[in-house]
Amino acid sequence: MDLLGSILDSMDKPPTVSRHPNALLQKQKDEYAETLKLFRDQVERQIHKFLRDDRAKDYQFPPTDQIHRSVIHDVAEVANVWAYSFGEEGVDRRVVVFKREYAPSQRHLNALRRGEEWNERVAETLTEEREKPPEPRKRKDDFVPNCSYRDKYRRLIGEEAALAAARKTEANSSYGCVPSENKKDQRSIEQTLADIRAKKKKQSERL
Repeated sequence: MDLLGSILDSMDKPPTVSRHPNALLQKQKDEYAETLKLFRDQVERQIHKFLRDDRAKDYQFPPTDQIHRSVIHDVAEVANVWAYSFGEEGVDRRVVVFKREYAPSQRHLNALRRGEEWNERVAETLTEEREKPPEPRKRKDDFVPNCSYRDKYRRLIGEEAALAAARKTEANSSYGCVPSENKKDQRSIEQTLADIRAKKKKQSERL
């Protein structure tokens, strides 16, 4: 039994009252069957034309009801093309068919289900975003200890004096931020002894 026959057999039949109502019902069924047959022929011609168009990748049928969509799906299956339904039932539900070599991606299907536009530009944009390498995490600036004697002394003794002090306080990495020259006694032995004697002399004079 073909699709049209199964659709017609599934239609509810009113209780038999007389031959006249039965004849009327049969006439309605025959007319509806002829309408569906014409619709199927139209769909077959449209899909055949679609397959012969080398530039076409997909084709969208106008919105229609569930029975007519089932006819489109049946013809698409026979023609070996993909067929999907999109849209809201009773509003804009329609069937879109795709050639086998242009099967839609999951992103494509999801966009159509959401009612969004899909074209080559959108596809290229999504591909670029997917292939774009992630941006590296920004590293914090290298920590610099607050050992600038120039800045320190500038607040205390002014710019010129700070420059002079900074020249004498070149930091040595082994001593941290304290100048190594300030940690050494650079006096000669004779000078050291002379300073000691002078210091003792001053102390004795005070006594």
